[in-house]
Amino acid sequence: MPSQPTNSGIIIDENSGERKIPESVRPDGSKRKAIKIRPGYRPPEDVEVYKNRTAETFRSRGKGPVPGAEGLVDDKKLDTSSAGVAANKNAKRREARKKAKATGGSVDGDAQPEAAGEELDPEAEKEKKVRNLKKKLRQAKDLKEKKDVGESLLPEQIAKVIKINELIRELDALGFDQEGEPKEAGESADINTAEATKVSPS
Repeated sequence: MPSQPTNSGIIIDENSGERKIPESVRPDGSKRKAIKIRPGYRPPEDVEVYKNRTAETFRSRGKGPVPGAEGLVDDKKLDTSSAGVAANKNAKRREARKKAKATGGSVDGDAQPEAAGEELDPEAEKEKKVRNLKKKLRQAKDLKEKKDVGESLLPEQIAKVIKINELIRELDALGFDQEGEPKEAGESADINTAEATKVSPS
């Protein structure tokens, strides 16, 4: 009794152990003869493709869940609080919009709480601006030193060097000296302008 055919159609006769492709019928009704396959030959259709596990996991790295997170999936089904929080927030926003429309007030109810949150801490905003100005001033001074040494600068870099005085004035307006340190009460603005002229590009 012949075995199951392989991908290429080869069967093995269990009695004789011969490998052959059995005879078959063509569409026009004629018969194809059985083809004997020599021992040891494996047609390309029957060769198993080598599968590298590492390469397979690399290719499918974004498709499956996070490794080790199977237990967390069950917890998420039980605890849907994160989705509930977002839904509650959206529901509150919708209610606020409806109320605003009903009273004829501003429809944009979302922007008002955010703007109020930004205005709560002007000191933090001031510090952030001072840090930014100090960074720009430091970069501009470094570029000026490069220019003084003789290196060629790009047009954007030259524009930064030109803005040194402007950056110092902005720091001065915020109450800081040109090094970014808080000014003492006795320090006058004239000293800062004199120092600014020393640093100005030639």
